[in-house]
Amino acid sequence: MSTASFDVIVVGAGNAGLTAALAAHETGASVLVLEAANEAERGGNSRFTGGIFRTIHDGLDSLKPLLHPDNEKWFGRVKTSPYTVEDYTRDWMTTSQRRPDQELMKMTIEQSYDTLMWMREQGVWFGLTADKQVDPEKQEDGTTIGLPPGGALRSHHEGISLIEDLFRAVESKGIEVWYDSPGHELITEGDTVLGVVVRKNDEFVEVRGQVILAAGGFEANPEMRLRYLGTGWDLVKVRGTRFNQGAMLAKALDAGAQAVGHWGGAHAVPLDAHAPAVGDLKFTDKYSRYSYTWSLLVNSDGHRFVDEGEAHVWLTYAKTGWAIRAEKAAMAYQIFDQKVLHLLEPRYSTGKPIVADTIEELAEKLGVDARGLRATVDEFNRSVPDDAEERTHAFDLDGVSAEPAGQPRKSNWARRIDHGPFVAYEVTCGVTFTYGGIKIDPEARVVSNAGKVMPGLYGTGEITGGFFYYNYGAGAGLMRGAVFGRIAGRNAALAAAKLREAVPA
Repeated sequence: MSTASFDVIVVGAGNAGLTAALAAHETGASVLVLEAANEAERGGNSRFTGGIFRTIHDGLDSLKPLLHPDNEKWFGRVKTSPYTVEDYTRDWMTTSQRRPDQELMKMTIEQSYDTLMWMREQGVWFGLTADKQVDPEKQEDGTTIGLPPGGALRSHHEGISLIEDLFRAVESKGIEVWYDSPGHELITEGDTVLGVVVRKNDEFVEVRGQVILAAGGFEANPEMRLRYLGTGWDLVKVRGTRFNQGAMLAKALDAGAQAVGHWGGAHAVPLDAHAPAVGDLKFTDKYSRYSYTWSLLVNSDGHRFVDEGEAHVWLTYAKTGWAIRAEKAAMAYQIFDQKVLHLLEPRYSTGKPIVADTIEELAEKLGVDARGLRATVDEFNRSVPDDAEERTHAFDLDGVSAEPAGQPRKSNWARRIDHGPFVAYEVTCGVTFTYGGIKIDPEARVVSNAGKVMPGLYGTGEITGGFFYYNYGAGAGLMRGAVFGRIAGRNAALAAAKLREAVPA
């Protein structure tokens, strides 16, 4: 077995791993990044994301220092309110049912904006989400697009440019990257981690140094999904990289790392039913279907099963996939009428709409129970207030609600489905990342089953647990990965420096 040594070894080359590598290099360490994928497929789940970073801010002006110059075209066309520590905390605690690790959550929130400013210094550009949820060109002249405060910012050109910017920074600093080089197992002496064994095509390489695990969760592994998420989860589509198999997560647990968080939970979204089984880099996140707030979301019996207007989509989308997966064949149908088609996300252009002049004809084309769908639409329409059209506001929670008998309430954006031709999109469940993982402390050090720090081992990103439960606010994952990537990189580099100083000359 050949050997090598670096001060810091980062396992995984997504947002979390690359921010860790940059922070370690900035702190004076020699750094190696291990990427399981080949160079063409590098970047992990981060490359497939819409790139939203949930951050505290004081409104649009405070975001401008982060923005690529291309975003100046939006300045007179968008608005967003400040997003405070209190707002962020409320949304996180609400979506995760008050279960997150309080200290880790607080650190992510309070360090979010400063971390983004640091990333900008590294060469990462950001943008506004002005054309994410709607197509600005389809709105009436003079329309001001309201951006949800927690979902106003994303990486410029989404996950693709996020990874391009981070790799450009990594390569410009001379940080070494090994492709086709997954971590195979940890090198340990008791609880102390000395390095990692790397699996190459024709050999194993033993690399010594401080180890940062940033290799993602187990969402691409059907056996682990079935084991931890439950029956049927082995069959869902993967909205992301095929390389997140949970291998290093399992090896960390074998080495004594403490399992923490919601192992039966995952970020799962409405995905086009005809999307590929795993993520396709030609489309990244473009198969997502998040305009269900304007639809009636029904199952094959024609029945509604969720409150489509419970909150802004960025606070409900990651649990709506769960609701769809629970339906027959993990299938559902988003039904729109002509009044709202201009509000559909641009991503719907990658899908095949099913169009019909009547509800009964639409049901036949979808293979949905026609009587059930007709009854659902009629009862829903009866419950919609007569002044709904005048009161509806596309970009804010408008409180226009409906409470149809025998159906879930629709809390906002309730409008009658009565203006044909009617348009439907078939959707299924797409899993993005898993919530269970290894425990880290506020210094990003991995904690053992005995509750002690495991010297030489750090964690960041989706391989860590204790952050999200049941649901998720868009952009909190990338933000968590960057905040703790920076912390892990800095602390691993400092630990390596202390070890060097301790070695006799």
